[in-house]
Amino acid sequence: MPRLSLTLPLVAVVLALASLSAAEPESKAPAAKIPAPAKGPDQAALEKEFQESMSGATLVGYFTTNGQKDGKSLAAEKYRLKTVKKLQGDYWLFEYQYGDQGKTIPLSLEVKWAGDTPVITLTDLTIPGVGTFTARVLFYRGEYAGTWSGGDHGGKLFGKIVKEAAESEK
Repeated sequence: MPRLSLTLPLVAVVLALASLSAAEPESKAPAAKIPAPAKGPDQAALEKEFQESMSGATLVGYFTTNGQKDGKSLAAEKYRLKTVKKLQGDYWLFEYQYGDQGKTIPLSLEVKWAGDTPVITLTDLTIPGVGTFTARVLFYRGEYAGTWSGGDHGGKLFGKIVKEAAESEK
């Protein structure tokens, strides 16, 4: 009897282990590894690239005005950027000239980043001698696009970023 009392618990343990191993499916393939998240872009490098691509560039494109009749809703625009440089936090200095003969206007604008894409954000910003505007404009791979509004009107804008040297060669 002493032998039987030791054998029964041992059999119970073996049966329990056998049922556990049977419950787990045998897989000879290694478990799929979840890839580590890709490291985001280096913010300092993105900001340097943005500053270099925008300083001395001209934004050449078009804007629409909501509510205009067909054929009159698309108008050409040109912004000459003299200097673009980071100030503090999310704010950047944009010294620009609208059109061919306007005076240079310095603006402190907020730039937010959507991953590797800079987005100018301004809300009800009064530009002396020009008006009060709200806009969201993104820049990516030599192009820009966005929305704008001023007072009781607004629309879309889009175009290319052209460096001065490349423009003067044409």
